[in-house]
Amino acid sequence: MVGDVVSYLRACPSPRTLPGTLDLQKHRIHSRNTSASMAFLTAAPVVHHALLPAKVTPRRARTSMLADRPKNSSSWQWLAAVTAGAAIGAATATAVTISIHAPHLQADAYVQPIPQVPALPEYLPAEQGVISLFERATQSVAFVTTYTESRSGFSLNPMETPAGTGSGIVWDTDGRIVTNFHVIRAASGAKITLANKKTYDAELVGSSADDDVAVLKIKAPRDELFPIDVGDSSNLRVGQSTYAIGNPFGLDHTLTTGVLSGLGREMKSPTGRTISNVIQTEASINPGNSGGPLIDARGRLIGMNTAIYSPSGASAGVGFAIPVDTLKVIAQGLIENGRIVRPVIGISYLESSQARALGIEKGVLVLDVPEGSAAEKAGLRGTSRMTFGSIELGDIIIGIDNEGVKNEGDLFKALDKHKVGDTVRIRVLNNTDGERTVKLKLSASQK
Repeated sequence: MVGDVVSYLRACPSPRTLPGTLDLQKHRIHSRNTSASMAFLTAAPVVHHALLPAKVTPRRARTSMLADRPKNSSSWQWLAAVTAGAAIGAATATAVTISIHAPHLQADAYVQPIPQVPALPEYLPAEQGVISLFERATQSVAFVTTYTESRSGFSLNPMETPAGTGSGIVWDTDGRIVTNFHVIRAASGAKITLANKKTYDAELVGSSADDDVAVLKIKAPRDELFPIDVGDSSNLRVGQSTYAIGNPFGLDHTLTTGVLSGLGREMKSPTGRTISNVIQTEASINPGNSGGPLIDARGRLIGMNTAIYSPSGASAGVGFAIPVDTLKVIAQGLIENGRIVRPVIGISYLESSQARALGIEKGVLVLDVPEGSAAEKAGLRGTSRMTFGSIELGDIIIGIDNEGVKNEGDLFKALDKHKVGDTVRIRVLNNTDGERTVKLKLSASQK
C-alpha cells in the first residue's frame, strides 16, 4: 500500500502540484472484502486532507519543516516518508471504521459467510396429502353428458341435443359407472368421458328412482378403468374431513373440501320417497357434482353427492350424499336385476302435504286398492267418490307392526325392514270402523 502511494508521488511533476485527494479510480486500494474496501476508501480521503490541507503553508513555516530533514536526503524522499505516514494513518482509520461498523470482522476485513437457509419444500405435507388424494381418486371419476334425440323439419335423421351434465363413479373394470338417477332422467342417451379424456357411449344397466341411483355401462378397455376404493359409512364421525370431486357447471374434475357436518339426515328422492341416513357435508356441491364421489382423507368412497340445500340454487355449504353402505346394496341390486325389488303393500297413497288439507294430521291415506291384490284380500279400503260428488275417505295407515306411521316416510322405513313375502300387521283407521288391524303378505315392487 505504501509502495502504491510512493509510485503516485514519483509520477507527480512537483510536490506543489500534489492534488488534494487521491484518484480512487486509478489507485484503488484493495482489501480482502468489498465492504471493507469501501470503508477504507471512504475514510482515506479524510485523513489525506488532514495531513495535506488545501491551503499552502507560508514559506517560512514550510522552511522550518524542511530544516529538520537530514541534509543528505532529497526533498522527494522526505515527502515520500510523510506521505507514507499519511497512508499508514489512513489504514489505521480504516481499521477503526471496520471495528465500529462491523465489530465481528477482524482487521484483515474477513467476512463470515452468510449461513445458507435450506429451501422450503414445494408443498407442505398437508398440501401434498390432499394433492396425492385428488390425483389418485380423480382417475375414478367420470364426466356424464346426457342428450335427447329430436328430428328437425328438414331432416329425418335424429339429432342429439345436450340435456345436461353430471358426474359418475367408476365402479368396476367391466365398465360400470354409478351415478344419480336424476342425472339421466328424461334423457335419450348418455356419454361418459373418463379421466384420460376419452368418451364412450353408455347404455343403461338399471335405475331406481326411489333411491336416486342409476348404473350405466361403457365398452372401455380395462386398463383405462380405475375403480374407486369403496369405504364404509357405518363408522363416520361429524368433524372428519370430506372431499367432493365432480364436474360442477361442466368444469370437469373439480375438488372441493370441507368437513362432515351431519349424519342421519333425510332427503326426498325424485319419486318423493324418503332416503334415510343421508350424509351432510360442508364441501361445496353444485349442479354437475351430482353422481360424483364424496371421499374421506384416505381417498375411500363414503358417499355419492346427490343434493344441496340452497335458496339460490348454488352451494350454500349444506350438501347431501347417499351413504356408501346404501349405495353398495342398491348398485349391486341394479347390476344383478336391472331394478330394485322392494316389499310393498300394493296400494296408492296420498302425500302427507295434501292429506293435511283434508284434516288428516297423521298417518297415510289409502287412495286406491287394486282388484285382486294382497291389499284387497287383507281388507284394506281405498278412497272413493260418492254419488253426489262427496268423497268417502279410505283407510288411514297409522302403524306397521310395532312402529307408528305419521307420514309416507315412516311407512317406507317400516317396509324396508322386511323382505318380499313377509307377513306384517297393519293398523288402520277410518270413519266407519274406527281402528282395526289387518294382516298382509308383502309383494314385490313392479318398478
